[in-house]
Order: sequence, then C-alpha cells, then structure tokens
Amino acid sequence: MTDNELDQLRREKWHLKGTPLRTLDDAHRFLESVGFCLMYPMRPPLLVPTFIGAWTGSDKNLPAQQHAYADPRAREATDVMVRLLRNHDAYEANQFEENNAFLVAGSIFPYFYALVGERNPKQAPQPKPRSEYSQLACDAFELIRRAGPISKQQMREDLGGSISFVALDHALGELWSKLRITRVDYKPEQGAFWDVLYRWAPDAVREGMGLSVGEALSALLSKYLDCVIAADQQEVESFFGNFVPRSRVKEAINALQAARELDFIRVGNRSLIRLAQPKAPVIAKNRVGTGTPARPGRA
Repeated sequence: MTDNELDQLRREKWHLKGTPLRTLDDAHRFLESVGFCLMYPMRPPLLVPTFIGAWTGSDKNLPAQQHAYADPRAREATDVMVRLLRNHDAYEANQFEENNAFLVAGSIFPYFYALVGERNPKQAPQPKPRSEYSQLACDAFELIRRAGPISKQQMREDLGGSISFVALDHALGELWSKLRITRVDYKPEQGAFWDVLYRWAPDAVREGMGLSVGEALSALLSKYLDCVIAADQQEVESFFGNFVPRSRVKEAINALQAARELDFIRVGNRSLIRLAQPKAPVIAKNRVGTGTPARPGRA
C-alpha cells in the first residue's frame, strides 16, 4: 500500500471525498462507523476524523473552533451534533481544546467511560489539598446534581452573580474532564445545559464502571485502528496518551499483538499497525492443477 492509497481510504471512511452527511441518520451512522471524532480540526492535526469535515464532505477550508461562530456550516453541524446528544447517539467529552467537542459514539461510550470516568460517580467531589477539584467545581457539581439539567447562566445566578464566566467555565471543565457532568442540550438564548452524567446516561455509566481499564483500552484501540485503517505506533500512543499513560497503551498494543488481533502492513517506507486481516482459506491443488478445498485434518 502507498501513502496515497492509505490517505484515500481514510478520506472515504471519514466522508471527505464529496459525500457530505445530510441527515441525522447519516450523522449517526458516520459516528458509529468511526467511533469517535473531533468537532473541529486541531493545530497541530490529530489523526482522527472531524464532524465538521464529514458534514461538509471535505477537509478544505474548515473552520477552527475559534472561528466556527462565523461559519454557517458550523452552525448546521452543531445543530445536528446537539440532536445526537439529546438522543444519546453520541456523548461529548472534554479531553482536548476547550469547546472543541470530542464526540464518542453511544455504542462504545461505556469503554471510554471506563478509561477516564469516576468509579463512584455519585460521590460528590471534595476540595481537599490534593484534590483535582476546586471549591467552585464542587459547588457547581452539587448544584447540577440538585437542579440539573441547568444552563450556565442559571448556574452563575444560583452560585452568586459575582462569579465570572471564566471561573465557572474552568470549574465545569474540571468536572467534565472526569465525565462527572456533560452538556445535554443547547438553546441559543440560554446557551448550554448541563447535567450529571450518571443521571443522564445511567446504563452507559453502569456498564463502564464494570469494565477494567485493560479491556476498555483494548476495545478502543481496535476501534481506533478500524477508523484510521492503519497507524504508526507513535500515532496510536499520541492519541490515547490524552486519556491514559502511554505505558498502558504500549501494554495494550503488545497484548493485542500477542493475541494476533493486530498485524503490520508496509505503507511507503513505514511499517504500520492495523487490525489483523481474515486469513484466506487454505486451497490444496489436485493433480491436474485445479484448486480444491483442503480437507479438515489434511495438510
């Protein structure tokens, strides 16, 4: 395989060859096919598809998150993305740039939750000296638990009007990065609405809590390689290093290789990892040179 052939396979799977998504069902099928995607491209780029690219059918002149407000294509894509969230067909995580949604398909979200979510989500976070949560984050969690779904504007009023939106955004980010909360709706006049994740998606959270990090990472690695067709091990580690230590990623890759779930393919001058391909059936040749299936137990 050449580098160009690999690029074309990815472009086709990621809907970048002039076949844009047009309906909510299209968007649902796309996300289930790729497993996860960013809403907008990042700089430097990350080896993962974008929802805005699939929606427009191209990767040319796509807006970054900072400029999306002025692009009508982004408004259309956001409307569809919000509908996916409402239907539980997609879940949103805060693992990369702020407000650049990382979308995870509903079918694999429990595996993602097992990687980054809390094992006891109903236990309120505490602002201890070594805690990952500030006092404002803890207060916001309690308010969302009690009153959610709730808009950020209403949260600010209930927590005290003197709190800045910047401080509140930071506190929400602390909770969101651990999947304590999630955005569940958006209304232009009120902005995003938030709820605690264990109430919004109880079945997915419960399933994720029952999975080990090892089995979840193995499942997501397989889905990622299916999404990108093939990748360098450093690219795989770079992507999953946003969620778990790279040492865990190496262990998972080694385990999948030992189980013969992965193999290698030569692309240009690189040796890339891909999902193991089905083996062709063994064919035995008869005396006149025609192919006949080999009998069980015979060489």
